[in-house]
Amino acid sequence: MCGILAVLGCSDTSQIKRSRVIELSRRLRHRGPDWSGLHCYENFYLAHQRLAIVDPTSGDQPLYNEDKTIAVTVNGEIYNHEALREKLKSHQFRTGSDCEVIAHLYEEYGEDFVDMLDGMFSFVLLDTRDKSFIAARDAIGITPLYMGWGRDGSTWFASEMKALSDDCERFRTFPPGHIYSSKTGDLRRWFNPPWYSERIPATTYDPLVLREAFEKAVVKRLMTDVPFGVLLSGGLDSSLVASVASRHLAETKVAKQWGSQLHTFCIGLKGSPDLKAAREVANYLGTLHHEFNFTVQEGLDALEEVIYHIETYDVTTIRASTPMFLMSRKIKSLGVKMVISGEGSDEIFGGYLYFHKAPNKEEFHQETCRKVKALHLYDCLRANKATSAWGVEARVPFLDKNLINIAMDIDPEWKMVRPDQGRIEKWILRNAFDDPQKPYLPKHILYRQKEQFSDGVGYSWIDGLKDHASRHVSDAMLAQVINIFPENTPTTKEAYYYRAIFEKFFPKNSAQLTVPGGPSVACSTAKALEWDAAWSKNPDPSGRAALGVHAAAYDEEPSVTVTPIGANTKFAGKAMIDLSPNLADGIIKAVV
Repeated sequence: MCGILAVLGCSDTSQIKRSRVIELSRRLRHRGPDWSGLHCYENFYLAHQRLAIVDPTSGDQPLYNEDKTIAVTVNGEIYNHEALREKLKSHQFRTGSDCEVIAHLYEEYGEDFVDMLDGMFSFVLLDTRDKSFIAARDAIGITPLYMGWGRDGSTWFASEMKALSDDCERFRTFPPGHIYSSKTGDLRRWFNPPWYSERIPATTYDPLVLREAFEKAVVKRLMTDVPFGVLLSGGLDSSLVASVASRHLAETKVAKQWGSQLHTFCIGLKGSPDLKAAREVANYLGTLHHEFNFTVQEGLDALEEVIYHIETYDVTTIRASTPMFLMSRKIKSLGVKMVISGEGSDEIFGGYLYFHKAPNKEEFHQETCRKVKALHLYDCLRANKATSAWGVEARVPFLDKNLINIAMDIDPEWKMVRPDQGRIEKWILRNAFDDPQKPYLPKHILYRQKEQFSDGVGYSWIDGLKDHASRHVSDAMLAQVINIFPENTPTTKEAYYYRAIFEKFFPKNSAQLTVPGGPSVACSTAKALEWDAAWSKNPDPSGRAALGVHAAAYDEEPSVTVTPIGANTKFAGKAMIDLSPNLADGIIKAVV
């Protein structure tokens, strides 16, 4: 991943403004530690922090057309760039960067080229010929993008909120699948697949078509000039990614910096289900496996930094982001700059445990549509920002544009959980890779039940978070929560704790509104709550909260006793950890 910042149409063109743009761009350097770039034209600024994955030697940004009248700053990967170059034979390319095609496509086709891109991307393009600009974001929102407005009438875009929150009067999340044009001053949707309207599809399930689409999605994401690996939890999704990638490397004898043996990575508390399952899958596939342990204390110590990087106060996102954040640091220490991950499968195939209660195929399909549309606020945000915090790029084959369109066009009757027919959640995906002649995975792994990432790394992780929040958010504080946080009011002590940290870093109302509102529940939408009224009484969003669905918890070592620095106070037999003084003071003053 890279970090982009654009300041367009500002009133100040002095050296002070240039220095300020550079200063704000530095806030994104964790996303792109390899090089920095800045293009200035009159009162337009395009800044870039590069993570070099493809063409590390010559692909520095911003990128240009032949005469440099068009400049573009891009965060992402364009997997079909070689095919697009064939369409642009009359153009001269300066680099081997996959992103350079964007400048030439605009020159050739105007603003309507975005749907030609196959990849994950956010970009801002400046046309100096008429002083116009466009900004666009990929179909699902795999890469982050924010849009803001300065007091002087300037328009801002940035990969992360932290680069514009101080200087913009207001800002918002740039919606996925959209393009903004300064010529019209409007956002318009460029991604308009049939499933987006939530109409019920009727295409018959073909396991071979689905398998082939997924294999192609994985293989195209092996496009890299740097060491890479796969995030392997041992669950269905990451295991299939690892299996397909491992097969491809073995069959093609691809020699990367680390050789043709695939590297896999997993993190968890000691004795967690993910560590055990991932080790088994890695042994089966013959990958070079890297297993990382973390403690509850290490996770708690990282919380503030995690929230600063991922820029949300959503409970489930923070729970899952913390171990992913810690793992990414370990991965980067090994020299790895790109990983492939399994996000998106549960949304497309209805893999969350509450889908067991879907009353009919119509509601099942409509809920999957809503989940996919919201991915940029949850799993995409987590996977991108938790890894980018350490200069690691995460690629997500389940969110391949072609694969999504194929999967979302299948008659949802095939996706329904049917115990009487032996169909568990994501049966159509499991069945597609259930090949007895040349097995992709062992049967018991292929049909392993869903674990949320925050659960799979160890159940005492979630329990530790709840205990920690309970020690620092009193009943009296929670009773006054509506007065302290009137927008998107937290409903639990854990949610209150995260919200307080978030607002220390991002105090503006615009920042609060970039996070989805409403209470955290076992499923994300009010419609799904109708499937089982009991869920509305359960404030915990953990996957285990899907009542009567999840299998028994595994045997784990006792919860870690948390020992704070310089504190000996005990609470319910465990040590207390104080909030940072500034944060604690802020909460106390707000309550008083």
